[in-house]
Amino acid sequence: MKNILYIATAALLFTGCESYLDSESYVKKNEGNYPATADDAIQLVTGVYATLNKPIANVQNTYFYAAELASDDRFGGGGENDKDMQVLDHLLYTNMDRFKSFWSDRYSGISRANMAVANLDKVEDEDLRNQLMGEALFLRAFFYNELVELFGNIPLITGVPQNVAEAQLYPAQASPEEVYAFIAADLKKAIEIMPARAWNQTVSGEGHATKWAAEALLARVFLFYTGFYNKEALPLMDEEGAISGSVTKDEVITALEDCIANSGHELVDDFRSLWPYSNKLSKKDYPYVQDAPDWVKDGENPEQVFVVKCSHMASWGTTIGYSNQYMLHFAIRSHGGSDQYKNLFPFGQGWGAGPVSPKLWNEWETAEPTDPRREASILDGSATQDYVYGADKQMEESGFWQKKIIATTAAKEYNSDGSIKSLYNSFTSSQDYYGDGESDDFQLSHEIDLNVIRYSDVLLMHSELTGTATRMNEVRARVGLPDVSYSETALRNERRWELAFEGTRWSDIRRWGIAGDALSQQLGSDIYNRGVATTMKDQGAGYAARYQATKGFMPIPQSEIDLSNGVLSQNPGWDASAVFVSWNE
Repeated sequence: MKNILYIATAALLFTGCESYLDSESYVKKNEGNYPATADDAIQLVTGVYATLNKPIANVQNTYFYAAELASDDRFGGGGENDKDMQVLDHLLYTNMDRFKSFWSDRYSGISRANMAVANLDKVEDEDLRNQLMGEALFLRAFFYNELVELFGNIPLITGVPQNVAEAQLYPAQASPEEVYAFIAADLKKAIEIMPARAWNQTVSGEGHATKWAAEALLARVFLFYTGFYNKEALPLMDEEGAISGSVTKDEVITALEDCIANSGHELVDDFRSLWPYSNKLSKKDYPYVQDAPDWVKDGENPEQVFVVKCSHMASWGTTIGYSNQYMLHFAIRSHGGSDQYKNLFPFGQGWGAGPVSPKLWNEWETAEPTDPRREASILDGSATQDYVYGADKQMEESGFWQKKIIATTAAKEYNSDGSIKSLYNSFTSSQDYYGDGESDDFQLSHEIDLNVIRYSDVLLMHSELTGTATRMNEVRARVGLPDVSYSETALRNERRWELAFEGTRWSDIRRWGIAGDALSQQLGSDIYNRGVATTMKDQGAGYAARYQATKGFMPIPQSEIDLSNGVLSQNPGWDASAVFVSWNE
């Protein structure tokens, strides 16, 4: 039985017939006649973007979800049967195929990007061609970067299969050096060719990658590769597939300085207005933000360097769009009933993934007692009236919840005394935003884009790479904090505070070489399991031992290993000893 790799087969669906037949198709799109127009070219790249948010349909198996729950600042959480949440925190598993959907979705995107890169040279408009080619290169680099950080040793597919025999070969695992060299080459070329327009003046429109996003991603990739693998520079692959040359620290700094000077990105005045809870509808009944500017809507936010777009046209089982399922999964589990639901306003109900570690709350207060970002980022549920622990059998509950990516409600109706009578499950269901004021599914109505790279991250990466405090102090000044001198500790704290719950902490502690120690600091934290007070304890071999065994890489889907007939090898540390059973309490 022939083992045909799904991702290669998907690529063949877009390949012309000439490689296999004697005749050419003049009625179907193929690489001989497509793209013929500018609209065709845009459609081709739109097909790549269509895979970008597809993993959100299985959000619990994505890179971002794993990075958040595996980090030291969040626990796994969920209900007693949500073991797939808890295992991420403890670096264990219940299903060796859990990342299958993410693997397939990301390689599907790579396949489409390969097809776009191979054919966009047909576009006559040079400005449009360079923009679209840059976007395809950026997306391919982004997909590979998530895969290589999640799995380490992955197949590297750099082009479109030229014949059936080639498509039938399962590609071998490449070394991380080769994958990073390919990523670097894509980003370097994207930066070179993409038009240097301001972030909100692109020819492609809202949500598309820009030259500035490519520069920021290059810095993020550089920092992880050089830190995690203890290298001085980022390797660079030439057009023949050989590693030839490198991207140096100075080149990355230059790219960031270009982004800072020319992109038009800037910090918004009030940190609170970055997050949905400051929307104009919810804030009327949420005293904490009544003095804050309104939420800066997606597409209008100058801090959004790159986002994953989410849709207000989402529905189950369709491809018309995906709501932001992170907001549902990270929301507070059942709230302990309707009164609790209103008590925690404007934060809505969800699956209870990722309770915040109390150590983050306490260490933040000790290190930076006047930092307003702590309360802007974390909800101390236990400080509210009649907080209910153990709602719907919540596990690993600390009472602390993040406020950035969470279901956000708003008043739908008021009682005669001005109190809230009924709520929108998501404020975006209101006519004030994207909804009709009626349709309001608590699972599907979360229409907020997922921030992947914010401008403050650009500034902090610049400080880290240059060893200077200027840009870091710009970030601090925004929240009224005094300047500090540059130090490794100051920089690491600043990244932890500013970017909390935005998917960067896991990468940071891994590249800084502190992951094992940081994860172990979760031990002894006060938590509740099903409403019963206890403390966080090791599961399996324990935090430090599990990180040492895996280095933070997740298991390659077992079905892919089986399909490859020995071409793929499983990552270390994922044998039967890593099975998670339960808390057994």
